[in-house]
Amino acid sequence: MRNEGAHLIEWLGYHRAIGFGAAVLCSNDCDDGSDLLLDRLHAAGAVIHIRNAVPPGTPPQHNGTRLALAHLATTPVPWVLHIDADEFLNVHIGAGHVADLIAMAPEAHCIAIGWRNFGDGGHATWPGATLPHFTTREAHPEADDTYFKCLFRPEAFGHAWAHMPNSPRVAAPRLTNAAGEPLKTDNLFSDVPRVRFFPVARAYRPDHACINHYGVKSPDVFTMKRGRGRGENTKGAGKYRLGSEWHRRANRNEVEDRSILRHLSATETEMNRLRALPGVAEAEAMCQTWFDAARRGEPAE
Repeated sequence: MRNEGAHLIEWLGYHRAIGFGAAVLCSNDCDDGSDLLLDRLHAAGAVIHIRNAVPPGTPPQHNGTRLALAHLATTPVPWVLHIDADEFLNVHIGAGHVADLIAMAPEAHCIAIGWRNFGDGGHATWPGATLPHFTTREAHPEADDTYFKCLFRPEAFGHAWAHMPNSPRVAAPRLTNAAGEPLKTDNLFSDVPRVRFFPVARAYRPDHACINHYGVKSPDVFTMKRGRGRGENTKGAGKYRLGSEWHRRANRNEVEDRSILRHLSATETEMNRLRALPGVAEAEAMCQTWFDAARRGEPAE
């Protein structure tokens, strides 16, 4: 996480509302006060905050993942979902909780969950929150544009790339889609980052669960990503240009999808509880001030 304090409480509140317990967050090179906000949440026992001192030339996300998994190795946590602050797990079965998804594949070591790209929804500027305002997405992604994230058992893998774990510690890891159907495990053994499982048509089961990917948001927020840089890479932030190939692929507004809003009330309750913790509301307000100035192209005070 870098410079995402204005979005943190909504993201954290939502995932707590759907049944997650511990949250391990790694921050690096923050200008907005995200690291201080995370310190307040850590002190209150709401998250585990790890400061990610990134070695030169190392992708921040790779180093942060190593730190997070090293911490998790000291805990009894049975499952971990490795996602970014613009990604929200949306479970479509049962009560929409993470436990409902795990129940589909209780013996699995890894559950593949496909992305659904949500676009800017016609918002020219930031409307104030993610979930209630960005409700239009792609209808049917092309196979080559379908990315996955994974819910996996940390004790079964030695490492994880951004989109999936790797270096299995079990001889025959059990990989399933979100419906509990088995998949080919080839990419779990890859020593370079991979983004999808094959065959894509079998791996992708958004009717059971998906990752709502809000990688675009409004244009003023999207362009801020150039300054933040790429978590998986040390260069190449040119993808964060309005009208770039990546922007066109991610800014999809073909169908209305408000399914995640069934958890909005529970999310808001969790957000209020988090903001009531000592020092959290003040630290979040500092992040918000920086964010509002940055998206307007103004220097922060």
